[in-house]
Amino acid sequence: MTWESIIKFFSTAGINLLSGIGVLVVGLFLVHWAMKLLERSEDKIKIEPTLKGFIKNLIRILLYVIVVMTAASTMGISLTSIITLLASAGVAVSLAMQGFLTNLIGGFILLLFKPIRVGEYVKIGDNEGTVKAIGAFYTEMATFDNRHINLPNGSLTNTAIVNFSREGTRRLDLTFSVAYESDLDQVYAVLNRVVKEEKALLPDPAPEVHLDECAASSLDFTVRVWVRTADYWPVRFRMLDHGKRALDQAGISIPYPQMDVHMK
Repeated sequence: MTWESIIKFFSTAGINLLSGIGVLVVGLFLVHWAMKLLERSEDKIKIEPTLKGFIKNLIRILLYVIVVMTAASTMGISLTSIITLLASAGVAVSLAMQGFLTNLIGGFILLLFKPIRVGEYVKIGDNEGTVKAIGAFYTEMATFDNRHINLPNGSLTNTAIVNFSREGTRRLDLTFSVAYESDLDQVYAVLNRVVKEEKALLPDPAPEVHLDECAASSLDFTVRVWVRTADYWPVRFRMLDHGKRALDQAGISIPYPQMDVHMK
């Protein structure tokens, strides 16, 4: 091999390398610009919010793959060589791709069966919050205190999901404990008055007030009412406050756990 052939080889390889880098930089810029354009036109495209995040992530991944493949081809790297290399490292690649494919398939399952949608309040395992986005690989949730949680889509398909928003109404159960010496009729009257004063309750099913349990140191009354899902927490906080105040005004004591010790 002569010096001329060596110089020619490196000059050609250098040009291909620079061309490939140029294609990669321009391609990444174009992908970024295309995604920004897509985000600006989201409001004009009538697509379900749950589907928007997934499609956007999938388009971004496909564009990145196209850019990388084009840059590799410009550098003189044969796509057949890349495929052969990946095939020869089959075990390592399969292990690396296992989580990737599991999450991608999980995303398709979430979109197909729709156990959750964007904007719904759900509980998944130990995580509870509002679904913000369902991506190709991860689902994003926001908790009450505004913590953002990213859950792998693959794990969601194997976990029990409690959806609090799917139905338009929810039953609200409240427990009020009173002392054993309390007048039962008076307790019923006070709690029924608290129920009647709450305007956000639904008339059907009708509200119920029952003595639920004779506990160790208290009589536990249960108030069961139905509300619109959006009113659940405001009504809960409001009725607990009104119930405690009404029982205090009626002179009905709320006992504390106690233990009697007899000395012999």
